[in-house]
Amino acid sequence: MTISTSGGTSGSREDGHDSPWARSSEPGSAAAGGGSVPGGGGPAVDGGGEPDDDGEPGTPAPAKPRTLLWFGLAASGALVAGIAVILVLVSTGFFGGSTRSGVGPFDGIRPGPSTPPLARLCPPPSGVPEARGAAPVPAGPRVNDADAGISYLQLAAPWTTWDRGAWARGTLGVEFKQGYYFVTENYPGGSYLATVLSGKVPATVGDSLSLDLECAGRQVSEDVRNAYYPIPNKKEQTVSEQTTLGGRPAWVSTFHLTFKEDGLAARGETVSVVLVDVGRPDAAVLYLSIPDTHEQLRPEIDKIVSSIRRL
Repeated sequence: MTISTSGGTSGSREDGHDSPWARSSEPGSAAAGGGSVPGGGGPAVDGGGEPDDDGEPGTPAPAKPRTLLWFGLAASGALVAGIAVILVLVSTGFFGGSTRSGVGPFDGIRPGPSTPPLARLCPPPSGVPEARGAAPVPAGPRVNDADAGISYLQLAAPWTTWDRGAWARGTLGVEFKQGYYFVTENYPGGSYLATVLSGKVPATVGDSLSLDLECAGRQVSEDVRNAYYPIPNKKEQTVSEQTTLGGRPAWVSTFHLTFKEDGLAARGETVSVVLVDVGRPDAAVLYLSIPDTHEQLRPEIDKIVSSIRRL
């Protein structure tokens, strides 16, 4: 692992003769645009209605019941059609609320962008690993990480207790804040470290109470590879398996990275990422790194991994 230092009505005339409301100049004469009214009344007014006492046309008669009926039916039909259209749009995800993907290797429920990263990256787990009886705790000094929920073997010098604060990088944002390390070399880019660090990561998907250790573990592995090592690098997988550690379901990934950076003697590193189901929504994570310049320490990886126990 490397750590860097650096307006009116149109068409009417003024005398009003062309207006539909023009009054006749003589009793009984025809109004402009209309016929005379028997009995010497005022002008005929379209739509019916008796003239007022001053000869002005009266209020038009109320609309016929048939017209109101048709208007009501048309309005009801439009409302029903509108509701149907809205339902179709909602069901097809037009408003962005759909959770169906319909494409990709995990066709089906697709969590929205507000869901946790793991739920967007992993399909629902297909099974629940079985826990076994608790195994005895190995003798010797140990690191007890109560936040992660595990303990593991503490190695002696040159290893020293982690004192560089919490490291949280990558898609899942795992916080590694307890463990031990030592500086294997200093170079123009900073200090290069061998590390044994623990943390935790949310490993349940959606509403499931089952932990998908493998999917979460693969993502953590890619996170550390991209966050803590020179890019580009080449990955060679050596171990990728479901197992049990201390009687608890676990997933172990071990791989070797090859890379090159100016001034850095190390040209590669062995990395191990372990996830353990400790009976919480968060899985415990242990991250181990041994650079090739100290390959004699590689056997320590297996020793530390096998020492993991749930607190």
